[in-house]
Amino acid sequence: MRRISRISRRTRLSQAAVAVAVVVVAATGCGETSDESSGGDTESGSGYKGKGIGLAYDIGGRGDQSFNDAAYAGFEKARKEFKIGGNDIEPSDGESDADKVQRLTQMAKAGYNPIVGVGYIYAPAVKEVAAKYPKITFAVIDDAQVQAKNVADMVFAEEQASYLAGVAAAKASKKKHVGFIGGVDIPLIHKFEDGFVQGVESVDKKIKIEKRYLTEKPEDGGFSNPSMGKEAASGQVEAGADVIYHAAGLSGQGVIQEAAAQKVWAIGVDSDQYKQKALAASKEWILGSALKDVGGAVYEVTKSVVDGKPLSGEHRGDLKSGGVGFADSNPKYKEMTEVVDAVEKAKSDIVAGTVTVKTD
Repeated sequence: MRRISRISRRTRLSQAAVAVAVVVVAATGCGETSDESSGGDTESGSGYKGKGIGLAYDIGGRGDQSFNDAAYAGFEKARKEFKIGGNDIEPSDGESDADKVQRLTQMAKAGYNPIVGVGYIYAPAVKEVAAKYPKITFAVIDDAQVQAKNVADMVFAEEQASYLAGVAAAKASKKKHVGFIGGVDIPLIHKFEDGFVQGVESVDKKIKIEKRYLTEKPEDGGFSNPSMGKEAASGQVEAGADVIYHAAGLSGQGVIQEAAAQKVWAIGVDSDQYKQKALAASKEWILGSALKDVGGAVYEVTKSVVDGKPLSGEHRGDLKSGGVGFADSNPKYKEMTEVVDAVEKAKSDIVAGTVTVKTD
């Protein structure tokens, strides 16, 4: 196992992720959203009959201002638009795969359809439970390993959005020195680093890139500890970086807050972090965010079930489909016309196929 250091090169571990877990309210008393306690099925105008959407959060849970909150946004949009119920539940500390299996089983027994596991960590549980409930549609965000007729694998070209973040960072950096902070040293987060590094190097191969992973395992807090993110960002600023991109879930809040305190640029991830209320005090220093439409994935799976044509198999969101992108909400970013133009050109080149973003 290789060492995680402040300026580290990553090794290849096995499997991917940033995500969320779930505990059924009826069994645990955790925070229910919507009308789980109303009893009976919900029937929408389309003829959908079911309890509503079951959403299982990963590490960090709702309120991470990033990955999990994006899933929740899709959950809420679908509930309101289709007038159906739903239950979204937080993860418990140190839970096992067996806990996830139990949670999804309880949701299936309660009649939720679809049931969405937010994050690759749900793949084993979804595989097991989906086989027992073939009439219910399950979905896994950020994993494509589960092959079943009633399972939708919702994955993304994170490396493409990260490439745009790299271009923006390289063009905005005055010191020719930028940084990347990954939450956990796993293949999914490697995709973010791969794209970012290629984007930076497409502008100037001489730009120095700091790299750090917070932990080797998700359960060690890499996606859920803002203090870790703050410490890592402080180290990279001290080393000379003046733009820092994070792919660290809830830990990324600490990255952004420290960057703002040090008056250097931060680049957010998954959601448009410039618009997040919890980061309002730091938003002036959020250059942009590499977007991943997790909410759209949750919405589309739900819509497919409500329409009676449930999704199945792999569905990949990329720049061409609008599944990933780069947020430009900060007015200061929009004023940086050279940066904006470079990012837009990079996006066009990727969509056109003249630039291919590679991952290991």
